[in-house]
Amino acid sequence: MEDTTWEQKFTALTHILTNPTTNPSLHSQYFIANQIPCYLNWDFPPLLCPKYQNNPTFNLKWSFSLFLKRLRAPPISWRSKCPYSQPPPLILGKGVEEAKWDDESKRLYFRKRLFRKKLVSEVNPLIPILVPNVLLVWVLFWGPIPLDDP
Repeated sequence: MEDTTWEQKFTALTHILTNPTTNPSLHSQYFIANQIPCYLNWDFPPLLCPKYQNNPTFNLKWSFSLFLKRLRAPPISWRSKCPYSQPPPLILGKGVEEAKWDDESKRLYFRKRLFRKKLVSEVNPLIPILVPNVLLVWVLFWGPIPLDDP
């Protein structure tokens, strides 16, 4: 995005906001490809990018990066850890049980969430205060900077 002007970014954003669709037309794809640069981490092929039309190695790099992306496990978002969200997440996070919608299981899930261990540090609160102060006093008494220059 470094080699695009603010006007190009603004027109591309305006086009995306005024034409919301999951299946953009070829004209729309070509317009966006001319407005903003293409990168390797995009999901659609860089065939319409004018910058890379004469560079066949870029298409090979893009296809290889897409292949590597498909080999990895899909990323887990915060929604994957919320089994009771609507619509339910496609992939549940590790350690999260599938949502059970009967009343008793919802009550048990709520109790388990209510009485779980809090996210609190187990460190004594004096340690973060004492350790830096003791180090500071030690450095002051050690005297790394000589006061008397002969």
